[in-house]
Amino acid sequence: MTYKPKKMRFGAFFAPFHNNRTSPTFALERDLDLVKFLDEMDYDEAWIGEHHSGAYECIASPEVFIATAAERTKQIKLATGVSSLSYHQPLILADRIAQLDHQTRGRVIFGVGPGQLIADAYMMGVDPARLRDRMGESLDVLVKLLNGETVTAETDWFTLREARMHILPYQEDLEVVVASAISPSGARLAGQYGAGMLSVAASSPKGFEALADSWSICESKANEYGQKVDRSTWRVVAPFHIAETREQARRDLEYGLMDMFNYFHKFGGSLFPQVKDLDEAIETWCGGGLGAFGVGLVGTPDDLVEHIKKLQEQSGGFGAFLSLAHNAASYEATKKSYELIARYVMPHFQHCNDNRTPSLEWASSNADRFMESYMGGIQDAIQKHEDEVASKKKKAVGA
Repeated sequence: MTYKPKKMRFGAFFAPFHNNRTSPTFALERDLDLVKFLDEMDYDEAWIGEHHSGAYECIASPEVFIATAAERTKQIKLATGVSSLSYHQPLILADRIAQLDHQTRGRVIFGVGPGQLIADAYMMGVDPARLRDRMGESLDVLVKLLNGETVTAETDWFTLREARMHILPYQEDLEVVVASAISPSGARLAGQYGAGMLSVAASSPKGFEALADSWSICESKANEYGQKVDRSTWRVVAPFHIAETREQARRDLEYGLMDMFNYFHKFGGSLFPQVKDLDEAIETWCGGGLGAFGVGLVGTPDDLVEHIKKLQEQSGGFGAFLSLAHNAASYEATKKSYELIARYVMPHFQHCNDNRTPSLEWASSNADRFMESYMGGIQDAIQKHEDEVASKKKKAVGA
């Protein structure tokens, strides 16, 4: 039986992607503006990435970005999407997250992963083959530190001696979420530590196939380590762009989809195909997809509803759906896409209109009965007035 939350959460996952012709100052400001817009549209979460090479994914510190975004928003949760554990001394990272949780009054979600860009690891002298092992070593002590424990640990890349956090997070139970792509390592760690899970490659062919087993792997590890996990903490990420018509959605992508394809090809080499024009780019994006970044959807709100349903059925159900923010459309078209989601897609999965249709149908089916009574009341009021006027005239004549 598929798990379907009473109110699915919605959000956006900002790598982000900005072409290298755009001013980074302008790009960062646009991302901050978009997070503010999502907050106004009642989105639940915004996830902010960490990258150090390639120029397109230009946020190096999700914590610095979140601190500013928190000042401009009211209710949206702000997540590190994700903190690359392999690159940070665990105690320092734990302290930064705890401070950020206080500054946001508990709106932080601590998303963690091994590090996505191999160029980042190379520049820091980190063996890419060790990224997932280092992540596990770091997460083991991070969970303990955030819970207020004193930790002594030594690995080949960090040492902790009687380490403890001097300030604990603002939240009593700060949510930790582990990124999971195609390999089972993320699901295993999420289960081991009773953490949430973030499926960043859910719409890719291999990632979609892996969804069927991801939660069972997570649950199995949770049982092994005496932890509890809940599908409501599972987030699924997918790339898409929607408009009021499919034709408009395709036209919107003339703005920047080719830029995005060129970036992926330059950074991923032969793993990502070169395309000659927009039609081929859309066909590739919506067909085989872009590796771990998934298969795109270009369509309408109704198309997206059906897409999310397929992800639900394949996975067995999850608690939150996140858009992969891609900037392949103009800023105005991007905002329109998110507005259409808020207006037509969210209500379908949040059941906020469940009583509205029955209420309208009930009023409609009883309209004649209500109108008869209503008009009768009006006629009674008119008659009473006329009777009163006639009575006064009669008394006046008698006088």
